[in-house]
Amino acid sequence: MVSLLVILAGFGIRLYRLTFLPIFGDEAIYIRWSQIMRAEPTLRFVPLSDGKQPFFMWSTIPFFKLFSDPLFAGRLLSVLCGTATLIGVIILAYILFKSKKVAIISGAIYAVSPFVFFFDRMALADSMLSMFGVWFFIFALLTARMVRLDLAMISGFLLGGALLTKSPALFFALLIPTTYIFSKWPKGAKKVTLHLIKLLLLSAVGLFIGYGMYNILRLGPNFNMVAIRNKDYVYPITHLWTSFKDPLFIFLRMAFEWTTAMGPWTLLALGTLGAIFNFKKYWREILLLVVLFLAPIAVLSEFAKVFTARYILFSIPFLIVLASSAFATKQKFLKMLALIVFLVFVLQAAKFDFNLLTDPDKANLPRSERSGYLEEWTAGTGIREVADFLKAQAIKNPEQRIVVGTEGFFGTLPDGLQIYVNNNPNITVIGVGIYISGVHQSLKDSKEYGNPTYLVVNSTRFIGNADRVGLKLLAAYPKAVRPDGSREALLFFEVTPEAIYNKPR
Repeated sequence: MVSLLVILAGFGIRLYRLTFLPIFGDEAIYIRWSQIMRAEPTLRFVPLSDGKQPFFMWSTIPFFKLFSDPLFAGRLLSVLCGTATLIGVIILAYILFKSKKVAIISGAIYAVSPFVFFFDRMALADSMLSMFGVWFFIFALLTARMVRLDLAMISGFLLGGALLTKSPALFFALLIPTTYIFSKWPKGAKKVTLHLIKLLLLSAVGLFIGYGMYNILRLGPNFNMVAIRNKDYVYPITHLWTSFKDPLFIFLRMAFEWTTAMGPWTLLALGTLGAIFNFKKYWREILLLVVLFLAPIAVLSEFAKVFTARYILFSIPFLIVLASSAFATKQKFLKMLALIVFLVFVLQAAKFDFNLLTDPDKANLPRSERSGYLEEWTAGTGIREVADFLKAQAIKNPEQRIVVGTEGFFGTLPDGLQIYVNNNPNITVIGVGIYISGVHQSLKDSKEYGNPTYLVVNSTRFIGNADRVGLKLLAAYPKAVRPDGSREALLFFEVTPEAIYNKPR
């Protein structure tokens, strides 16, 4: 019953004010892809054009039939994935430590930890990858313990889902042997060899199923783009001996800062206490969790060209289970110490989560995350309001075409605007440039034809004089304040007749 309450609480706080944060650039892209795939079945592999696996986008499509708000539909999928991860964390903790208390505390930590809470509310593939990772290792662990083919097959299907979601699922496949330490090894060299062969064969079955599912992507015309785009994000193996220190230590420090800020730091403290308190009795369990948490972070820090907090999200559930193990100790003093740290964690997490739900500007987001999600062009503040205005105009004049030019060609704009006006055929959204100093010729032509014509651009990307080029500012939507006190804003202009007679620059 307590576990059920924890699960419901975790689901509830993730669902509350789900669309409160502005749409993020990658969210706009993924949701737009999902809409395209829903509208045109022959384009079901369109994410491959950018080297992205499409399973998250496929899974978003059914939610469009239930909810009119595309951002809510996409984020709800992540909420459900996060809730499934929460359940998985509870089950994994119980399997490892055979303690209901540890399992419940593990679920409670996951439910409120700002790190997972933040990303479980974003329409990004990382929450789904995390879900598949936790459940994959649950069944991989059970396979090693029970040496059963059916469990190995289930782990294979989960691995396949992860591989169809995001490339870092490779870590799950590589770390399968870590579960072998939980197998019941017989005595005698011959029996040990036969047992190892059985485990390897079962792992091979799981890998065969997983990569068999992954090869469904070969049906798409751009399957090769996955490998090509991976090279844009990952250094080759030669990087290990040509430039070992760069960016290893920089990225390790960043991962530590993210975890201490969004964990928050008491999560790492609980994990450290759990490892120290229980290593003697639960050395296998502690070793497994430490490896599953740290190994991917270490490898990503060494080989990643680009590194953000969500890239390590799939390793955080294992830190959470490790943290909950602090309550597996029997010594009263150690239990009291763990309880004190846990209560501090709950207070820190509750304040962080409350700010995310009510005033994100006050949340203690790391600099890189605050910048991307709240401050810069990747933050879609104001896009929904612009879309609402355009749709209202379309209702007033259903026979008239409305044309909107936007900064950019891919990403927050125009995709963030297109997802909201997707069902309005008389609204046309087109990208007209990155840095905009005047009115694009296509917008001038639209205005001359008699269409209501608009321009949406971020203030730092608009380098012209609005009055001189024939633009009338209808609204400005300020974003979060930067550390230097400056502030980006989304500018919404109407193209006036004066723009037609301005010479192009």
